[in-house]
Amino acid sequence: MVDLSNIPADEALRRLIAGNERFVSGEMSFAGLEKESLREMAVGQRPFATILGCSDSRVPPEPIFDAGLGDLFVIRVAGNVFSPEIAGSLQYAGAHLNTLLFVVLGHEGCGAVSAALKTRDNGELQLSRIQLLVEKILPALPPLDRELSPAARLTQAIESNVRWTVKQISETPEGQRRRAEGRIKIAGAIYEIESGRVKFIS
Repeated sequence: MVDLSNIPADEALRRLIAGNERFVSGEMSFAGLEKESLREMAVGQRPFATILGCSDSRVPPEPIFDAGLGDLFVIRVAGNVFSPEIAGSLQYAGAHLNTLLFVVLGHEGCGAVSAALKTRDNGELQLSRIQLLVEKILPALPPLDRELSPAARLTQAIESNVRWTVKQISETPEGQRRRAEGRIKIAGAIYEIESGRVKFIS
């Protein structure tokens, strides 16, 4: 098994972009692992990137980026929200797995962001624990033009939510320190469900 941990963040990002291109074109390279590779993986994990994504069943990071077992450290939660538990997983990825690239992966049509918009704009409430999750998204929602279509408003809100999560990660003490050292890159991205393409946002 090739050790891809601790590769430069820019190189890790290029690998993700290339993997998504293969996924979109239907030319995926990962077809499974030999038993020998599985035995090697039992020794430990060496992912080259960390992905914080949504729990949506249509957005699994490994196939989207044509990545194999052990290539990505994946954290998934509805709405790709940030919390102390998520922070702990991200810290583990950086401190113990040495990943230098962190990607917040949102997606088109996100139900959690849609629910947050309905709470903010119409006062709709969800079941208790779902509402707790929705409330983590509310600070991310920007003022939106009422003349826009509901779909366009949701698209803007989803991108804003990704940017909000990136900002929260960047502003943690460890995030600030390691970014100042030039050690890590934190990127936002949106997955287009219909096309399969991942759009990275600045």
